[in-house]
Amino acid sequence: MEMAEFIESRKPRWEQLESLLDRSESHGLRALSLEDARTLGRLYRAVSSDLLWVRARSGSADVNAYLNDLVGRAYALTYPGRRPRLTDVWGFVARGFPALMRREWRMYVASLLMLLAGVGFGYAGMMVDPDAAHYLVPAEHLNLDPVERAANEAAGDGMSVGDQAQFTTYLFTHNIQVAFLAFALGITVGLGTALMLFVNGLFLGALAQVYAAKGMAGWFWAWILPHGIPEITAICIAGAAGLVIARGMVAPRGLPRGQAVRQEAVTAVRLLFGTLVLFVLAGFIEGTVSQIHPPKLSVAFKVSFALTVGAGVYAYLLSDWLRGGRAAPAGGPESAHG
Repeated sequence: MEMAEFIESRKPRWEQLESLLDRSESHGLRALSLEDARTLGRLYRAVSSDLLWVRARSGSADVNAYLNDLVGRAYALTYPGRRPRLTDVWGFVARGFPALMRREWRMYVASLLMLLAGVGFGYAGMMVDPDAAHYLVPAEHLNLDPVERAANEAAGDGMSVGDQAQFTTYLFTHNIQVAFLAFALGITVGLGTALMLFVNGLFLGALAQVYAAKGMAGWFWAWILPHGIPEITAICIAGAAGLVIARGMVAPRGLPRGQAVRQEAVTAVRLLFGTLVLFVLAGFIEGTVSQIHPPKLSVAFKVSFALTVGAGVYAYLLSDWLRGGRAAPAGGPESAHG
């Protein structure tokens, strides 16, 4: 059968399926009669066969795209999947995510080492060449003297409650953007992810040296660590998600590269989803406790608070090891991802 003849003979049922899909998508499947629902299922199978016929003969790209769209829409209606329930999300957060971290700990360690390499380079760079501050220190801190800032904070010129709430919202949004970018840059075979982690560490290390040079190292870490432990952990997990995608590109393990990347993307998205709790925690702390400076909250108290938060965060992330690696509840992680 010639392609033109095939299209002419099959076109009526394609149009019939398209009409049923339009009605179903506008008003729901319940709007269809029982007979129409059966017809939709029959036409879905028939048009799927038509699509295979066209592909096998390298038919028109327009016809192929049209039929592919019809089949995709029909599939989405026929197999809509199960919507995630609150118990599914909780199951993933409580057990599925720690289990996933156990399986992908190598990617997390690699991500953390890239960030720490940036911290070391930034700190050493400022010690060797203080004039490099214009390149290494974040712009908002270039003209901010650490001693003067500490004195102003001690005098009570800190943030109001309203400013703290606004700042928390800003930080949460900003940190989520950083995480998504680190994740998305995995498509650059991980090079973009590695560079972003290194640069974030670079700025942190350079700023730490600026405060240390003024004798304000304790004040600096009391400011950074309370929110920094969960925040940096979350960013490194997002970086690990980007490296997982890169792994699918570099080491497809015998699969077609596209299929390998799609499979790894499922794991990467679940890793990214798991960082949300950590970012919420970090944003809340950064907008509140981290902005209350000595003498209102002492350096010792803030560092102790940071270590307590850090212990809680890593006890959670390592909980699958502590449980002996027992499997997460069935359907939890997958349902949450879906």
